[in-house]
Amino acid sequence: MRTANVSRRNATVAHAIWAAGLSSFLLSGCVTEPETGRHQLILISDAQANQMGVQAFQEVLSQAKVSTDPQYNALVERVGRRIARVTDAHMAEQGRELFQWEFKVIDDPKTANAFALPGGKVCVYTGILPITEDETGLAVVLGHEIGHAYARHGAKRVSEGIVAQFGLGAVDSFLGGDKASDSSKLIMAALGVGYQVGVQLRFSRGDESAADDIGLMLMAEAGYDPRAAVPFWERMQAAGGKAPPEWLSSHPAEATRIQEIKDLLPKAMQRYQRSGVTPAK
Repeated sequence: MRTANVSRRNATVAHAIWAAGLSSFLLSGCVTEPETGRHQLILISDAQANQMGVQAFQEVLSQAKVSTDPQYNALVERVGRRIARVTDAHMAEQGRELFQWEFKVIDDPKTANAFALPGGKVCVYTGILPITEDETGLAVVLGHEIGHAYARHGAKRVSEGIVAQFGLGAVDSFLGGDKASDSSKLIMAALGVGYQVGVQLRFSRGDESAADDIGLMLMAEAGYDPRAAVPFWERMQAAGGKAPPEWLSSHPAEATRIQEIKDLLPKAMQRYQRSGVTPAK
């Protein structure tokens, strides 16, 4: 009987130690999202995430047709750098390593998309440019996508994917050990470029809403009128045709997204007015 009691006590103590260790591990990976204050589980460092971003960027460019159109490239570079400077200033204040920004235009008129990877690697597909219409419309897109990168959403999804597939104990080996050779598709998908490899992991509705919030503030601080976000998303809604119900999609329904943006406009307009910057026409 005594032996059984001792065994039960030992098991209880071991479980408590394991639970405490797990809690400490999870807390050590808890990161606060800019603007929203949301807590996120991120188990990889910025340096690791940035390196993943570089690798994913190189893989995308190796498979895509990079545009040589000087007008498109100048437009994306100009708007991107302007928003990047604001992002750099915030990251410097937070003591974070600054991104090494690169902006590329992908010649694909059928794809209305853009993405920004950890490390500041940004791609814009030519198919979205008619919808943006002008420089300020493009700032809505790039603010949103850079918002994802600035908020570490890619690193968050990589962390969630590792835990879901392999468990917490596999994080280190996944990143640099036995499972590293099997990680490419998950990392590419989690960083937002999964369609290149036949896998798609979308950002959650919460991440999309947060990127709208953050992106609106970034573009406003860069001197782009945030009120342009509403007509841009209305054009996106019209271009997208019949969308699935909101509860079936990881993205907010466009009507919900537009209303949330309208609710954020007073705060964004204050930043825009303080910026003192007049966008190029």
